[in-house]
Amino acid sequence: MSEDVKRQLVNDYPEIDIETIVDVVHNKCLVLLEQVVFSMGNHSLHQFGLPSPSHDASELIVNRDYLRELSYDVEQLSKLVYHNITKLNPEQSQVYYEVIRSVDSDSGRVFFLDAPGGTGKTFLMNLLLASVRMHKKIAISVVSSGIAATLLDGGKTAHSAFKLPINLNFSETPLCNISKQSDAAHVLKECKLIVWDEATMAHKGGVEALDRTLQDIRSSNHLMGGMTVLVAGDFRQTLPVVPRGTRADEVRACLKSSYLWPKIQVKSLRVNMRVYLRGDPEAEDFSNLLLQIGNGDLQEDDDRKVNIPNNLCSVVKDLKSLSEQIYPNLNILHSENLTWLNERAILTPKNDTAASINDSLLDQIPTEMA
Repeated sequence: MSEDVKRQLVNDYPEIDIETIVDVVHNKCLVLLEQVVFSMGNHSLHQFGLPSPSHDASELIVNRDYLRELSYDVEQLSKLVYHNITKLNPEQSQVYYEVIRSVDSDSGRVFFLDAPGGTGKTFLMNLLLASVRMHKKIAISVVSSGIAATLLDGGKTAHSAFKLPINLNFSETPLCNISKQSDAAHVLKECKLIVWDEATMAHKGGVEALDRTLQDIRSSNHLMGGMTVLVAGDFRQTLPVVPRGTRADEVRACLKSSYLWPKIQVKSLRVNMRVYLRGDPEAEDFSNLLLQIGNGDLQEDDDRKVNIPNNLCSVVKDLKSLSEQIYPNLNILHSENLTWLNERAILTPKNDTAASINDSLLDQIPTEMA
């Protein structure tokens, strides 16, 4: 009977690895047996020494989102956790075990991980996700931007995962567009951990909408419906973007301005892992410089600009000189060396400037464009 159920699921959901949801298949078999036994004599399976099935789980057999969240390779995740948990430094280890204790005890604590670049935030979050998923529990990972979603295992944008309202700037009490009877609601109800990276870029209304929605779906008045949630980011970087807004509007839209902030436990990562592992003094100087700029500790000149020390940068006068510094001898030596090209980039805040730089660099490559 279980083989029939598995074959049916393979036909209906070809993207799901059936071997990772054996518990769901087993429960479906019990449901089918109970239906036959009850129709023959109004008896339950318990009277014949068999376990009673979970009917909630039988409804989730057609929930693609639920099956997808349970389709992770448990053996592979266990190996990943075993090999990487010893690599945590003391700061990371403290955060890891506090979050795991909250998940295991269903304490429903909400954490904010203050982590500047290079402190191992992504490594820690992926390890937390793996630690929950290896026990066949659901852990959801979301980010505030599509690019960052590729760095987390199973990562999605918060707007996609939680169906957040599009315009959060004009809603006093926003809610996620998730009904209590939907498939997405079943996933959130069974979820044990939510990890939200780059939350400092998100409008506070998005986090507040998730809080209200979880309380409704999980029928709980506790913060985030009693679920453990880890939000992470760095307030020294980009704050929420408010179209045509002032600095005050951006601060008002920030997570720190939310009524949720006093209820969130703040944890910090300060050890720069690139410096710690490589022992590079220049990397340490650059890391400290970024922290000084972010904290507002670096002295400004009369034009409110900061001066970067000469040992950490090279000043160029025009775009041509910059291109030659970043892509030297592009037309002769490196145009077909993809590894070399992938290791360098020129950053610019506007798309039209980026397009102009791309065209200029492509013109230097002595090949025809496809």
